[in-house]
Amino acid sequence: MHSIYSYKSYLGNNSFSFLNLEKSFESIDWNYHSLGKLWTYNITYFDFLHQDNIPIEESSELIYDFINTEDLKDAKEPFPISLRGLNWIKFFTYNNIQNQKFHDYLFNDYKILMDNLEYHLLGNHLLENGYSLLFAAYYFENDEFYDKSKEILIEELNNQILEDGAHFELTPMYHQIMLFRLLDCINLVSNNTYKNKELLKFLKEKVSVMLSWLDNITYKNGDIPLLNDSAVGIAPSSQNLLEYAKKLNLEYKTISLKDSGYKKIIKDDYECIVDVGNIGPDYIPGHAHSDTFNFEVRIKDKPFIVDTGISTYESNKQRTIERSTSSHNTVKINDIEQSEVWGGFRVAKRAKISKLIEKKDYIESSHDGYKKYGITHTRKWFFSNDSIKIVDSINKSTSAIASIHFYPSITDEIIKKYLKISENYNIKEYNYCLGFNKFEKALKIEIHFEKSLEMEIMI
Repeated sequence: MHSIYSYKSYLGNNSFSFLNLEKSFESIDWNYHSLGKLWTYNITYFDFLHQDNIPIEESSELIYDFINTEDLKDAKEPFPISLRGLNWIKFFTYNNIQNQKFHDYLFNDYKILMDNLEYHLLGNHLLENGYSLLFAAYYFENDEFYDKSKEILIEELNNQILEDGAHFELTPMYHQIMLFRLLDCINLVSNNTYKNKELLKFLKEKVSVMLSWLDNITYKNGDIPLLNDSAVGIAPSSQNLLEYAKKLNLEYKTISLKDSGYKKIIKDDYECIVDVGNIGPDYIPGHAHSDTFNFEVRIKDKPFIVDTGISTYESNKQRTIERSTSSHNTVKINDIEQSEVWGGFRVAKRAKISKLIEKKDYIESSHDGYKKYGITHTRKWFFSNDSIKIVDSINKSTSAIASIHFYPSITDEIIKKYLKISENYNIKEYNYCLGFNKFEKALKIEIHFEKSLEMEIMI
């Protein structure tokens, strides 16, 4: 069995690597918590069952070890149950494993899931519950699982997939994951007669717009922008997802970016992605950052100005920094966050777009993140074949800092060559996130100004 994930998380001999952190066990501790809750979650997902370098017998022994463990904790929460269930069903089906102990355990897990669906979290969590229940319904031919899955998928896909195809949490990485699950569901329903494939038309309609958005947001070289809670090495690549869709004979028409608030400008020698949207759904902004008017630039298919990415989901200082205004390519005023990110996955006051004007090679937008102080920030982008001009204006004199983050290979000399700025700036170092728990030093500039700032990127 082959996975469209390229990384290997099981290293053999009871050794695992998740989130760029390795751990070896004499006897596997499925409750191991020293590397954080997300690491514990990952070991209980059993994604590694799809690695093609693990003998079936060894994979089965790992499952035996897991189900014989008493007092499992995080593993029994609904989210890991959902992901583990998907992985076990794929593994059992592909390898024709008929093991009653495995099947009974799996069925009981799904009964636990049915009693603990994540309506309190909603978003991608509840959608994962629905995807997984669909697999359980087909695997066990269980109408209870099917009816609940159908209810969740119709309700949540209608709510969570925007008209331009974006997953509403506005995180390219999660879009890839949600699209992967949807492709799996189409594969499942297409190749089984249970329930007369009644969900197939609906699922195909949703996957079509999601494929369009993925194609739109992905750079020419196949990378995604690391907007909001996006990280390298977690989701299947855009290329793999588009190839998977092609194997399923799925087609899509290109839909212009709109509802998601992202805009992409493509010229002969550069690509630029601009964020002029609200930070996400009001009731679930957990993966949002304080990043209104953030942007990325690629020159000749190579990263130049970048989002800093993320390295952790722990509720700590590092996560607060990575979600902050000053960690994005935008403006912070009076040392106040545009949107009040806190607690790891919470947002209090949040900036909203108050004006948006789009014309050919021109975008202008204002946000109200500083409304209580009587301050409005407006940013204008002017695009030509050989430059990008950015003009920031504030409606009254105040203390403002614009931050621009560069890819690790970009030197001071390159910055001076490509950037023209109306004000003096300071060059500092920051940690560019290469994935969870993995960094590389890179350069950023901070530009202090009071009312207006002009910057031009020479291509």
